[in-house]
Amino acid sequence: MRTPFQSFIRKSLRTTLFLAATAVAGSALAQITPKTIVFGVAPGPYGDLLKVAVQPGLEKKGYKIVYKEFSDYVQPNLALANGSIDANLFQHRLYLDKFSADKGLKLSPVINVPTAGLGLYSSKIKSVDQLKKGDIVTLANDPTNLARALRFLGKLGIITFKKDIDPLTASEKDIEQNPLGLVFKPLEAAQLPRTLDSATAAVVNGNFAIAAGLSLSSALKLEELDENIKNLVAVKTDDLNKPFVQDIKQVIESPEFLAAIDDPKHIFKEFQKPEWLKEKARAQAAAAASAKGKTRK
Repeated sequence: MRTPFQSFIRKSLRTTLFLAATAVAGSALAQITPKTIVFGVAPGPYGDLLKVAVQPGLEKKGYKIVYKEFSDYVQPNLALANGSIDANLFQHRLYLDKFSADKGLKLSPVINVPTAGLGLYSSKIKSVDQLKKGDIVTLANDPTNLARALRFLGKLGIITFKKDIDPLTASEKDIEQNPLGLVFKPLEAAQLPRTLDSATAAVVNGNFAIAAGLSLSSALKLEELDENIKNLVAVKTDDLNKPFVQDIKQVIESPEFLAAIDDPKHIFKEFQKPEWLKEKARAQAAAAASAKGKTRK
């Protein structure tokens, strides 16, 4: 017959073993529960780019990837600043810098990615030469992309600017000559593809064009992208040195990322590559050629 003391010891031992087992199970669960990265994206191909070319690599590193889609170019940065998302991919460096300065936000770029440029699209004409006096051309109404669209039209010779203006902040008031007498209508960037039924032409950001089913090759003209208007992954400045940010960068710099981008079954092959990726592709091609030459010997 057990004494009260023996019963107490047995009960205490069972409790201790139970707690120990629970702690071990909890620890094991924590080790297999993936870390989560919430990406903010706008409609269009960049969410797909992340899913196809970035997510697999991050999952191998133990992350769970969640996407939050925004319908405009304002909310993704506000959400990043307030911690609702961990990173976003929808904007270029000029927009990030101006938005951050205007709103007093501390956001930073991580790395550029392949980007679809602006295009001049139309369902009414077949070439820029067919534009005529009074034709309506729609373009983005946010200051950064408005200036970008006007610069694009300037490079096409459709308009000219006054002297000594800042091309990064150009607006309609900075236009000096509009020989065709075109009527410019700034609208929300996401709405621009819908205007092709009524306007003669529209200057549409690549992501919104693709989201609306427009192929890049169908544009009357496509923008040649400067490095500072190629899209990038952005995070809060305070997060720049955190492991999850370094892991994102590492995955994007990996050979697997380049292979996914160059896969002809994906639309990303038509995108303009950032300089770092062009250099990496050139180096890989040179290495492959060298190895092939050695094999022949």
